[in-house]
Amino acid sequence: MEKKRKAVFLDRDGTLIEEVDFLSTVEETRLFPFTAEALDILRSEGFDFVVVTNQSGVARGLFDGQAVNAIHAKIQSELKKHGLAITSFHFCPHMPDAGCECRKPGIGMIRQAMEINDYDLENSWVIGDKQLDVNLGHNAGARSVLVRTGYGASHESLLVKGADIVAENLLDAAKKIVGIES
Repeated sequence: MEKKRKAVFLDRDGTLIEEVDFLSTVEETRLFPFTAEALDILRSEGFDFVVVTNQSGVARGLFDGQAVNAIHAKIQSELKKHGLAITSFHFCPHMPDAGCECRKPGIGMIRQAMEINDYDLENSWVIGDKQLDVNLGHNAGARSVLVRTGYGASHESLLVKGADIVAENLLDAAKKIVGIES
């Protein structure tokens, strides 16, 4: 029997890239300086990378799905320079009160990713900078990491159900996941 793949489900803004309120342009898209190193560590342990991001700016009319996809293409291009790649990108374009299944902490985007690869959720992780990312991990049956970048430092005190790991940033999270002392 083939072993299931494991994944790291990554929040985008404030986790994988620098936080820009309602990021809408490729020009404003910047990987954190430690992003490639963090993903390289996780890749060495056999993780796939899946981006799951709420993008209510689409529903608000601030930007469209093409802008979101262009930003994702830029992220993929930057990571490719380091020999890395995101397996799939998923975004929720709805308002927070829309009641959709895809908006985090709902598991719709993880279900979409599971249609591409049947991931072993028990051995997968959700990494993000908000309570809803931690809740997504709980709801999906994966483990969770709250990073203190982006909104993470201010959300840490709001955690109702704790994260498995609280980390300074994505690199610290990667090291803790694979057991490297940081």
